[in-house]
Amino acid sequence: MRPLLFAAALTLLVASLCAPAQENRLPDIGSSAGTVLGPAEQKEYGQMMLAQLRHYDYILEDPLIDDWLRTLGTRLGAASDNPKQDFTFFMMKDRQINAFATLGGYVGVNAGLVLAADEEDEVAGVLGHEIAHVTQQHVLRSVERAKRDSVPILLAMLGAIAISQTGGNSSGDAAMAAMASAQGIAAQRQINYTRSNESEADRIGIQTLARSGYDPRAMAQMFETMQALSRVNRGGEKERAPDYLLTHPVTTLRIAEAKERAERLINSGRNVRAKTSTPDAVRVEQVPVPEGPVSSAPIHGNPLLPSALNLAIDGLYRNDGTTYGWARERLRVLSADTPSAAVQEYERMARSAKLSDAQRYGLALARTLTGSSGAAIGDLETLLGEYPGDLWLSLALAQAEARSGKQAAADARFKALLARMPNNRAVALAYAAVLGERNDKAAGQQAQAILRPLLGSASDDPLFQTTFARANEIAGDGVRAGEAYAEAAYLNGRAEQALVQLNNLKKRDDLDYYARARIDARIAAITPTVLELRRQGVRDQDLRPQ
Repeated sequence: MRPLLFAAALTLLVASLCAPAQENRLPDIGSSAGTVLGPAEQKEYGQMMLAQLRHYDYILEDPLIDDWLRTLGTRLGAASDNPKQDFTFFMMKDRQINAFATLGGYVGVNAGLVLAADEEDEVAGVLGHEIAHVTQQHVLRSVERAKRDSVPILLAMLGAIAISQTGGNSSGDAAMAAMASAQGIAAQRQINYTRSNESEADRIGIQTLARSGYDPRAMAQMFETMQALSRVNRGGEKERAPDYLLTHPVTTLRIAEAKERAERLINSGRNVRAKTSTPDAVRVEQVPVPEGPVSSAPIHGNPLLPSALNLAIDGLYRNDGTTYGWARERLRVLSADTPSAAVQEYERMARSAKLSDAQRYGLALARTLTGSSGAAIGDLETLLGEYPGDLWLSLALAQAEARSGKQAAADARFKALLARMPNNRAVALAYAAVLGERNDKAAGQQAQAILRPLLGSASDDPLFQTTFARANEIAGDGVRAGEAYAEAAYLNGRAEQALVQLNNLKKRDDLDYYARARIDARIAAITPTVLELRRQGVRDQDLRPQ
């Protein structure tokens, strides 16, 4: 029982640190929240939280999804009230509808949220709200209200995983409790924002949506979707109300206020400020602009754009839904329990209605993952004819060709993509993974050449490190492979394991001066983290003596 009680106590501890009391007043503008944790400490908290989520396999690692989500989030972040704030956006496998933000600008999104949204604007609405929680320091203020507890938040979070390192007959239950604790700490249910925080995040999030070119009405639309799901789904665990509603209660009043704010923001663009001067007085009034294209008073609000630029009101917030369709269906496949389950899901969809192009892509991807590449190739070729040059379709087709034994066709397609988009992360990782499956030295050397240019930009990407390690391994470069595997272990929340791997690697006789210097530098950087974990009693169970 001790491990379970320990997990529960740690979860309650962090909940008490993060959960402020309900109040109505707006946060003080002169708050000292920024003095509780500095930017570096906030970043460290976010990094360690993400590493632990990776360790428990909650994160959905996919280059195409990552790039889509990062593009969406960066677009919103740049239009936020604090465009200098760094954000890290990541996708989680869970199909429950949820999203959360935490210290350091780390914002997580569940796959279920994307699957529930009809348009990208609706996902942007939720992200805009979460970004506002960060830029307005709502998370940091909740820490300040914890009265600067003597136990650091970071160490409390790390302690929650300690029970997974304990032995005993209850190790299975302990591991489950550890995962629940880690997710509970990371999830937004531990941050019960005040009503004033929620109202402020809605207001600022809607402004961010409009400034970034998304429809400001989308936030209310997504809230309505979640509210409808909460009314309909009264079944088991998977059919319960969306987790997002547990931490962001959505009421009819809140939806109405979001709609009103959005309409007020849109309607402000349909009027021009007219100033009339007479010898006796000056009159200023808002004069409605006739319906139709806007020319004399462009509502884009950008002085760098020509004033004569015609923009239709209804078309201003129209975003391309093609990429969003690919992203949503790719998430449907990758978040399913198995690829076969994804295929069955699409078959059920096809019985009730004709599959959309995006759903046909998802079905082809699922079939490729189940080993039915031949059936997938025909569908993907047809789709690519309708969407020539599309990256998502081209990559899927190249992978299907490789898995069906059409090696020459796959190589030609991958090389054409690399020539068109040099150093594209999704293309490079997909091609390197295919080459790694061939398990010969020449393929490994080719994969090395493809991945090497990304070393600087993808150093904190565990998927890249694992793929790069495999490429070096089959190419015969054991030292580089060992370094990359150790880095992947560290990024996946296994700091102690990474340190052991690096120390073992250092004993090799074939190390040159540069390799030894690199390894020494990483050992020096990782050692303080491992020592602190050991001081808190957190040990890697794979390294414990039997």
